[in-house]
Amino acid sequence: MTTEQAPVPWAALAADAATVERYRAKVYDRGPDQCAYWLGAISSSGHGKLRAGSRSTKTSRVVTVHVLGFVIANGPLAPGAVVRHRCDESSCQQPTHWMSGERLDNIRDYYARSHRAGHALGDVRGPDGRAVAIRDAILKAQATGADVEAAIAAAIAAGNPSGASQGALF
Repeated sequence: MTTEQAPVPWAALAADAATVERYRAKVYDRGPDQCAYWLGAISSSGHGKLRAGSRSTKTSRVVTVHVLGFVIANGPLAPGAVVRHRCDESSCQQPTHWMSGERLDNIRDYYARSHRAGHALGDVRGPDGRAVAIRDAILKAQATGADVEAAIAAAIAAGNPSGASQGALF
């Protein structure tokens, strides 16, 4: 017997001030053109997770944060649409790096770019290992006063031990 969960009330969660505040508190924003990394919980797919809503109003649920962020920034997604990352960083929260699209396009993106040397999707740790390494590097650098950008660069480089890179295919 399976239990179906009610659809996520994205618009209501995006309009909830406490949820938006919790979301924004976990985003490390580096500027308008750079990835903004998620500093909270990370799923096995490398995507950020957040408890949104409120237990007292029975709206509490764990959500995927790039979808919540997309709805906060852009309004609702079309039925059946997914949020795609132009940067291919699964934990990125930069609204300019997102686009809505079809799941099949997202899968095609992955297969087209996952085998490029030095690419985010080719990280030897997988998307969750990469996202956790970047998150932990940022948090450690912030706690110790170290250079955060250098920590991010080192965390990214650690997932590409060969040091090889391949430019865009088109």
